[in-house]
Amino acid sequence: MVVSDAKFAGLIRRGESADAAALAQFAARTFAEAFAAENRPEDLQLHLTLSYGVSQQTRELLDPGVVTLLAEQGRTLLGYAQVRRRSPPSCVTHALPIEVQRFYVDRPAHGSGIAATLMATAKGVACELGGQHVWLSVWERNPRAIAFYTKMGFSDVGSSFFFVGADRQIDRVLVARL
Repeated sequence: MVVSDAKFAGLIRRGESADAAALAQFAARTFAEAFAAENRPEDLQLHLTLSYGVSQQTRELLDPGVVTLLAEQGRTLLGYAQVRRRSPPSCVTHALPIEVQRFYVDRPAHGSGIAATLMATAKGVACELGGQHVWLSVWERNPRAIAFYTKMGFSDVGSSFFFVGADRQIDRVLVARL
């Protein structure tokens, strides 16, 4: 696995089905912390229920088309990324695109460098999956994430819709060459 910073070597591993409960809790918490203030509670709860339950995470961890990366320090989960093959939105016209479906780092780990290492590892997985480009979508109202992805070599190529519950939101679609 590619790791960009030696101080984080060994802190990123591939998730296993036994990680489903911890990942479900972490994923729901980090999503809610990032987006609760700007979403209706009923929409947020519906999204969390549909996207981050233990059964959903178990399915994703067992899916051979999804690679889940966990960044840990000891037994503490610092972040995670999910990389998968999926048909991209029409604005992604680049050769052999692989998606970074989810990418979250816990707030206490922001600024530590773990996010850059996790992204480098996700890009390495995308290469392993045969990708030449990697794409992701990010809420247009998330400037911190957009700035991070730009720093990591991503460029804005268009937009797509993302639903949080019944609320249709606009995501920016970003692509980077591998």
